[in-house]
Amino acid sequence: MLLDPDAEDAVAYELCQLVGRAILPYRRTDQPDPGGPGGDGTAFFFQDASGEYLLTADAVTGGTGDLGLRASVTEPVGVAPATLGVGGWTRRPEIGVAILPASELHRQAGEGGWAWRVQPVIDVIAADAAVVERVGAAPASAFVLAHGVREDGDRPLEVAVERVVRADGVVRVAAELPPGYVGAPVFSVEADDDGGMRLHCLGLLLPGSDGHPVATFDRIRAALPDAA
Repeated sequence: MLLDPDAEDAVAYELCQLVGRAILPYRRTDQPDPGGPGGDGTAFFFQDASGEYLLTADAVTGGTGDLGLRASVTEPVGVAPATLGVGGWTRRPEIGVAILPASELHRQAGEGGWAWRVQPVIDVIAADAAVVERVGAAPASAFVLAHGVREDGDRPLEVAVERVVRADGVVRVAAELPPGYVGAPVFSVEADDDGGMRLHCLGLLLPGSDGHPVATFDRIRAALPDAA
């Protein structure tokens, strides 16, 4: 569904309110130059009936990395560290995704005397195969929530409003996005039966040139390990 600019701005704002605290900056640390190309990405929390997971692109994970912790995603205030070391990813390079059951993240928080305060992307808005199949050659509005990388190293939460299409059988965001966006969730909207809009998380952004492929949620679901 292609929206007019005012409607796109409204959706972008609502997404930040709905899932802004699901999304965190990630930086790979097990490479010679951790701040070099491919070292920065975005990760996000996803929750379904079986549990909660941290998801990102396999290309940015390597073995270990640092997850940035904004003050708004933890409680009580001032107790959590600025970054949390993360490892033990289940890597699925065939679909481009890395997955970490969130139980380990909650354990680390408990040992540190703090707790997560996140807004996971929930299963009801994650696209199923039918939604993915309806993405066609005609451009539709797409919303990418990510932590880009500014010149001073700051990584604020940003929303890129772009276009999503299907090209050569692959769902793609039809624009090249800045450093730090790989791994971020990609959202779209469809008209519902009541004349409103239905929100979908299509999947997560993969690296690419002249646009970015999307690892779609129908494939991500099939790759999820046991959350325990």
